[in-house]
Amino acid sequence: MEREAKSRGGRPWSFDREKAVETAMRLFWRHGYEGVSVGDLTKAIGIAPPSLYAAFGSKAGLYGEVLDRYEENFGSFDVASVRSAASLAEAVRALMQGAVEAVTHPDRERGCMISSGMAACHPGHAPLARDAAARRNVMRERIAEALQPFAGPGVVDRLARHLAAVLQGISIQARDGATPAELQEIVEDVVSGVAARFPEGVG
Repeated sequence: MEREAKSRGGRPWSFDREKAVETAMRLFWRHGYEGVSVGDLTKAIGIAPPSLYAAFGSKAGLYGEVLDRYEENFGSFDVASVRSAASLAEAVRALMQGAVEAVTHPDRERGCMISSGMAACHPGHAPLARDAAARRNVMRERIAEALQPFAGPGVVDRLARHLAAVLQGISIQARDGATPAELQEIVEDVVSGVAARFPEGVG
């Protein structure tokens, strides 16, 4: 879809909004919110600042759309593969292996925008930080929901919080250059711990 806005001089700008969000997503994914300026965005998208503000309201408004797009395309995991596992440990393996593949995919930026995004930011960006935290909470709830067939609520909720924390660490290590093999070692350690603690699952 194309969106038109006007520059300060009145000359109309025409750009593809979908492509603009995609371009911004790559920048924010690679550099984080505070590492990307309005100038960086307008240069990469090929528009003037007034066009960006006319289309998205603000840099923060564009970032919100970017996170929505990211969640749509990359922010979920394969619930079916988790639920088809034979045991709790294997379900955890399926979940974590999928995450490792996602954060080290050769055709994407490394890491997870939701897990790593806005973990630390300027106080003026507190609303964005709260939004990012809320999105992480939703991810944790989805993990718990996927593991429900294998354990009771108390175990699932605690395990989901633990796994969410580990996955945040995996995301950061992926951004720092850890290889898939190195991250897989973390997966195996977690799976071994789950298998030892819950050898027959928990009803």
